[in-house]
Amino acid sequence: MSGGGDSSVAAWLLQRQGYDCAGVTMKLLRDDWMDASAPDGRVSPDGAAPVGDISVGSAPVESAPVHTGAARHPCCSLDDVEDARAVARRLGIPFYVWNFQDRFEKTVIRQFANAYAKGDTPNPCIVCNRRLKFGTLLRRARLLGFDYIATGHYARICLTPSTGRWAVRKGREAERDQSYVLASMNQLQLRRTLFPLGDFSKADVRRIAEEQGFLNARKHDSQDICFVPDGDYGAFLERYTGKPCLPGDILDLEGRVIGRHRGAVRYTLGQRKGLGVSAPEPLYVCGKSMEDNTVTLGPSAALFHRALIADDWVWSAVLPPTEPIRVRAKIRYRQTEQDAVAEPLPERRWRIVFDEPQRAITPGQAVALYRGDMILGGGRILCGDPEDELYIPARQVHLHGVSSPPSRPFRSTVTEFQVHYFEAVLSTSVPSERSGSES
Repeated sequence: MSGGGDSSVAAWLLQRQGYDCAGVTMKLLRDDWMDASAPDGRVSPDGAAPVGDISVGSAPVESAPVHTGAARHPCCSLDDVEDARAVARRLGIPFYVWNFQDRFEKTVIRQFANAYAKGDTPNPCIVCNRRLKFGTLLRRARLLGFDYIATGHYARICLTPSTGRWAVRKGREAERDQSYVLASMNQLQLRRTLFPLGDFSKADVRRIAEEQGFLNARKHDSQDICFVPDGDYGAFLERYTGKPCLPGDILDLEGRVIGRHRGAVRYTLGQRKGLGVSAPEPLYVCGKSMEDNTVTLGPSAALFHRALIADDWVWSAVLPPTEPIRVRAKIRYRQTEQDAVAEPLPERRWRIVFDEPQRAITPGQAVALYRGDMILGGGRILCGDPEDELYIPARQVHLHGVSSPPSRPFRSTVTEFQVHYFEAVLSTSVPSERSGSES
């Protein structure tokens, strides 16, 4: 019970269905993290190992003080705990607060910081679901004799008749469907989890909450990451690691310096606002190098690619396929599923090849595969696929304005209407197949 209306109504529905329920709030953030009046703005999480390898700029951090920083209360605040307690009291069910602060810091916050330091854009809420809510919380509940955990997610769980495996299905209300963030749930987690709101609309849930007199009936949904409530990831990383985000060069697609950035971690693929560069056409972040501390800008067309590589894979509705399969895939929460083919790779990785190029395939984000309204499986995006036909090895392309080709492969930015530009370049830089050289 997070203190919001969704989990409160979920508890009420289960109680009506005859379940013997107890309410639990996970305490994830230390009180001093949410107290902006700490003496020097820094705390050291008791029992938490130093962050160590997080690098925000060029050098690793040997120790990692943690900033209290949050100026406004996110989800998981003390007020939320009291709201959940009040609803539990109204329902006449036991209520507990379970302290998972150390686990949350080590598995969610530290992973978030490390991912950004590598140039990825992680989704900590998905990690929290997988590792904390349906991991640590479920194990604790089972040890205490509970049969299931239940949450207020708008999704459904079903047993697949053809395979005998459990799977997540979309919630009935498309606008509220949260199946995408649940794609990494495994069979044990699915078998022991209930989603009472899967067949309800948000309007239904609010109406029930009001009819039952829940004080949180009209409470706004939390939109922010709980440990970065103001949305300023760069400032959070500076506070968390104790190291500033170093400024660096902004480059165009040909490698020319066109501006300065405020720290590469502050930028993500597809970003347009806040770039500080004037140009005759809109520019977007098309790439960044944490090693060189550079951010590369280009037109919107430069963000489209056909394929990605993903790891950390979980298959739910089906066993891991041994051959390519047709799927519907999505790479961000609000996206409509896209037609694609999933191909198995060594080391439990998967290549997802889309029928149509996709915009801003972002390392660190999740990819979820669907068949109809059912989740087949999901993983974490590692990178765009180097075998994508829109990917051109640097050694084969002369870049105008660059004295020598880049020393390593780079992600190309071509779409069909840009190919004519590269055809002229390639005709003078790629050896002919007749010469016997690699082409």
